[in-house]
Amino acid sequence: MLKSRPFILLVVLPLLLVVVLGVAIFGSQAMSDSHVDSNIQRALAQKLDTSSDIELSQLQKVQYGYGICGLYRTSSSENGYASFFYDTDSENVELDINSRLYKSRCGLSSVC
Repeated sequence: MLKSRPFILLVVLPLLLVVVLGVAIFGSQAMSDSHVDSNIQRALAQKLDTSSDIELSQLQKVQYGYGICGLYRTSSSENGYASFFYDTDSENVELDINSRLYKSRCGLSSVC
């Protein structure tokens, strides 16, 4: 029993701590990313003043993950998709594609 104690303290315990720390870091990151879609849908519903379901498409992170550009469509709309920019810090949605904010974040020149 005495000879197995150093193995546990020197090998098993550090490996266990590394695994727990990895799960804590990467698990919380995965959980926060899963809530982004619902946050965008909620912000769009508020901006559009609608209670119908909103479908998101072509989501792309911009500005090092601080913004998201994409397309949305409401279930009650007869039109196709429309563009939007979502600021993840302030949780604001920009729907005007001619605005300076949208062009600087989601314009073709900002992607290249």
